[in-house]
This record gives sequence, structure tokens and C-alpha cells, in this order.
Amino acid sequence: MAGLLMSAIGLQAQQPAAPDTAQHTNLVYNGSFEEYRSCPKRIDAVGVLSIVDCWYQPTRGSADYYNVCGSKECGVPVNKLGKQTPHDGDAYCGIYCSRNDYREYLQTRLRRKLRKGDSIRLTFYVSLSEESTGAVSTLGALFTNDRISDTVRTLFLYKEHERLAEGVYQTVARPYVPQIVNPADRHLENTRDWECVTGTFVADGGEQYITIGNFNTAERSGYTDPDSLTQLLPGAYYYIDDVRVECLNCPPPEADDLNVDSTYLTESQPSFSVGGTFVLKEIFFEFDKSTLLQQSFFELMRLLALLDMYPQMCIEIGGHTDGKGSDSYNKRLSESRARAVVDYLVSKGVDPDRLQFKGYGKSVPVASNDTDEGRALNRRVEFKILSM
Repeated sequence: MAGLLMSAIGLQAQQPAAPDTAQHTNLVYNGSFEEYRSCPKRIDAVGVLSIVDCWYQPTRGSADYYNVCGSKECGVPVNKLGKQTPHDGDAYCGIYCSRNDYREYLQTRLRRKLRKGDSIRLTFYVSLSEESTGAVSTLGALFTNDRISDTVRTLFLYKEHERLAEGVYQTVARPYVPQIVNPADRHLENTRDWECVTGTFVADGGEQYITIGNFNTAERSGYTDPDSLTQLLPGAYYYIDDVRVECLNCPPPEADDLNVDSTYLTESQPSFSVGGTFVLKEIFFEFDKSTLLQQSFFELMRLLALLDMYPQMCIEIGGHTDGKGSDSYNKRLSESRARAVVDYLVSKGVDPDRLQFKGYGKSVPVASNDTDEGRALNRRVEFKILSM
């Protein structure tokens, strides 16, 4: 997998320098976490980050969201895990980067794929919660071509199957090597102010996802134990804000392909007509639930752009499942998932009179339910044009 296991020589972040005066387009959407689906209500040890636009957690480690509109637990500047004013705007996120094995990460998709030879600068700001047990140094960011994920709540590792002999395989886990890493001797101990993590690298081409966190083992994380900490939390907890990814050698306007549009919908269909049905290719939900995950963000933005392009278009959102489970269960699940998509579109300003939803359960398969591949195709969300 390109861009995952590479030499880190020359790629570590240096001491932050004064930013230059040149203006570059931020390739990260919602880098200050200002745009959100709903106000945060609680800190959940096993929750899913699903309410801040475009950002999500790639593992089971439960990243947190804070906003001035949040509850007492998730408020700004005071919240359950500490106190800090935002570096920018009214919100920030928080993750454990830990002195032990527990880890949390933040992930998002860039506005466009990086091109081979792009000179990329990353900056983001961190502040240590005063309730932490200790501090670490090696926060960084990994750029990958594909979305990476795992079900662990520990150090995020790259896993692959290696062939040992005919018919004999083993799974090997290796550390990811992020392109940008804060130097191990620069301790991130500040609880009062924000500290900048920054660095540059040259893109291999194709990188489109960024994952932020601590990719080092506990022993190599530069752990320190400042006297100022209360040691109430089980590890090093950092607020994260103001994430920027900029191309330093891209010609202006640098935004030729940054706008989310609906072109993917028309690749095989040059025009839309009443009755046309289209699969929304990247819509994700929590397992066995109707909670819409933020991995779906760009797909939903494309649908929003299409509805804006055709202001008279009315559509039906249809939910479909695979063949497992009872008819009644699948009907309910597919309907609640279709409703979740409609609710999202309405929350973004679409007139609800333009939208309908329906759960089809497993009644309209598009592939065999006898294979994993077929079942994956059958688990889908579609929209059908009702009127133009």
C-alpha cells in the first residue's frame, strides 16, 4: 500500500517556524471543526465521532468533540476533561495520545488527491489537558492513498498477510510511519496555550486521507510527567485544533478540483430523468444501526450539490440490506437508514417537501446473497428521481 511504510528520514517536523505570508488553499475541509451536525452532549468512552462534519475516528478509540454550544461535559472553554479556549473559532476535538497502549486518532479526507511532487506543509495545534497523567512528544500525521481503519483501541498498526509456505499465512503488524512527526525531544507539555505541530514533505501522488495521532509505542513517545498536571486522566490527553494542509508549490488558484460536485453521478448517465435510480457509493453507518458516519461526508456533499444544481428535483432515498436477518428487521433497519440520510439533507437546508424515504429491506437485491461481495453490493443506499 503506497505511502504507508516509508522511511521517515528527513520528514520529521522541525521546531515550528514563523508562518510565511503567502496564502495557500487549505486542503482540509472543516480544519477548525466549526461545522457540525448537532451540538455535542457527552463524552462517551466507547462512542463514535459522528457529529462534526467530515471528521471521524478510524479505530474504536473514541475521539471527542467540544463546542461552545455543547453540554457541560463537552463545552468550551470548560469541559469534563479540562479547560481551553479554541485556537480558532468556537470548537476543537480531543484525543488520548497516552503513555500506555490506549490510543485515539482523528481522520479526514482531503479536498483533492495530492499530486506527485506536491510540496505539502501540515500544521495543527495541540494543547495538553491539565487533567492528564503525563505528556508525550510524538504527535504526528499520516497521509495515505486509501482510507485506513481498524477495530482496535490501541496503537494503530499496519496489518498484512504474509505467505510462509504453501497454504500457510500469518498476519504481520507493523507500525505506520507518519510523514510528519513532532520531534521526540520537543515535549508537548503546555496546558495554558496552544503548541504548533508542523512539517513538510513531498507527495508520492495519490494521498487523499490524513490521520492524526501518536503512532509511536509508549516507550518511544517521549513521555514526561510535568508537576503541573492533576493526573486525573489515565494518560496524555490533547485538544486538537486548526488543521491545515497546504501545497507550497502549486500554482494559483489551487482550487480547480477542490469543489465537491456531482460529476461522479453522471459518469455513466449523461443526463437525469424521472425514474432514474443512482447508488450513493460511499454511505456508511454504524454496524447494525442507522447512525450515519462522517465517512459519508463527501458523498452527501455531492448529493447536496446535485440538488442545488436541479432546484426542482424531488427524490426518494431508498435503503437496502443484504439477505441476512428477518424481513421485518431488515425493513426497519433500511427505512431508518434512509430516514437518516433525509434528516441530514434537511439539516443542510434542503426543503423536506423535495425528499421522501423508503426502506426496501432485502427485497430488491442487485447481486447474489451467497457471497460476501454480493452481500456488500446489496447493502446500499440509492436515490430515485421522482420529479424534475
